Amino acid sequence: MENLQNHRGITNTNTRSPRGFTDIFRRELGLSHPNGFARRFSASEVLVKSLNLYGKLDGHEGCVNAVEFNSTGDHLVSGSDDRQVMFWNWASKTRLFAYPSGHTDNIFQTKIMPFTDDCRIVTSAGDGQVRVGVLREDGRVDTTMLGKHQGCVYKLAVEPGSPHILYSCGEDGFIQHFDLRSNSATKLFCCSSSAGNNKQPLSKIGLNSIVIDSRNPYYFAVGGSDEYARVYDIRKCRWDSARNSDRPVNTFCPRHLIGSNNVNITGLAYSTFSELLVSYNDELIYLFEKNVGLGSSPSSASPEDLKNMHEPQVYSGHRNAQTIKGVNFFGPNDEYVLSGSDCGHIFIWKKKEAKLVRLMVGDQHVVNQLEAHPHMPILATCGIEKNVKIWTPLGNDIPPLPVNVEEIMEANRQGREDRTRVTLTPDVIMHVLRLQRRQTLAYIERRHNRADNVSDEEDAEGYLLGFLDGDASSEEDSPGNSRDCNIS
Repeated sequence: MENLQNHRGITNTNTRSPRGFTDIFRRELGLSHPNGFARRFSASEVLVKSLNLYGKLDGHEGCVNAVEFNSTGDHLVSGSDDRQVMFWNWASKTRLFAYPSGHTDNIFQTKIMPFTDDCRIVTSAGDGQVRVGVLREDGRVDTTMLGKHQGCVYKLAVEPGSPHILYSCGEDGFIQHFDLRSNSATKLFCCSSSAGNNKQPLSKIGLNSIVIDSRNPYYFAVGGSDEYARVYDIRKCRWDSARNSDRPVNTFCPRHLIGSNNVNITGLAYSTFSELLVSYNDELIYLFEKNVGLGSSPSSASPEDLKNMHEPQVYSGHRNAQTIKGVNFFGPNDEYVLSGSDCGHIFIWKKKEAKLVRLMVGDQHVVNQLEAHPHMPILATCGIEKNVKIWTPLGNDIPPLPVNVEEIMEANRQGREDRTRVTLTPDVIMHVLRLQRRQTLAYIERRHNRADNVSDEEDAEGYLLGFLDGDASSEEDSPGNSRDCNIS
């Protein structure tokens, strides 16, 4: 009998939890809601650990900086350094249509407007433009510029459930409001530092990210070229930037980063519980609980207040230095935290314990963006390579963490520490990155004039390695392609 049980894979209930069987039994008897069962199953650690590469969506000619699923999860949209927008059926790995965005620089964000039958796609790019593409019945896509910032626009935020309203933030520090019904753009205010501090003059904050709290859409958070994530109430904003004061309702920052001059925020994400996830450039990722920030004026916080402030959850092991990386949640109730890394890996931590549960190679160079499917345990990622990757639970074997996981995390940690020895202001860092990019563009122009036959992939690798080595002095010795690595 014992041999028969072993042959059939039957195990003693004392060594294996019957929870899965109980859930299925209760569902079949109608004692639990089917959706509840599906959500618990989708959040299981076993499922997350079984995520593997399902397929690649090839078609772009530059690195892919943006990817997003539509509301049903059937399709997704991507944007690239090639300035093309592509619409995909990810399950069949086929491209449904593509169109030139009208941008003159790398695309950093693509968003499908809800309740538009996937016919309206908004984009932002390095040229500072915010544009909308409208899919017509004959298959043509008409594009229109909605507004413009001075400098790059890395992120857009769409008002939850609205087919008309979206927001942008730019390197010029402005937050803009758009209404597609009138194609109008309104500057709300310019985000500035040292608010409430009379010792220092106000200076604008170049913004990298903006997110809306889906649980309370009146609130949105922004982050950029200083250490603070700021939360604003749209109801307190007048529709005239000249009359608006930059007064957040709350600010968030880890205690040890307050006063830092060499950190900036690259990615933000709100959970369904209004927790705010913040990813810092060449630092770590922090999760802040709702309403436990520093208030509207962090510079006026007393030493006692700082001492008693709630410490956020910390996620470490990755490195975020070379590009503007996003950060995201995963799971039906945001049970996991996702991030890409300069080492080319995808990091997945449990949200509560901050335990690393999955580490996957997602790119030969850098993973920039990660987007979770709205209903299923499926993940889309993109980076320096010229494709979108789809990850789904595959196979029965649950792979362990790589044997060299400690070496990967230690190398990332040492890279962070080596960089922190040199203190540079965010403005200086951005100036160096723009200078490097201009040198690369000049080289590309000469290279095409010489009809050089070096492959794009070799160019991308040479450029990235040259940048990591810090060699920006010679244009001839740093081959690269601005469409292969966005660093500005």
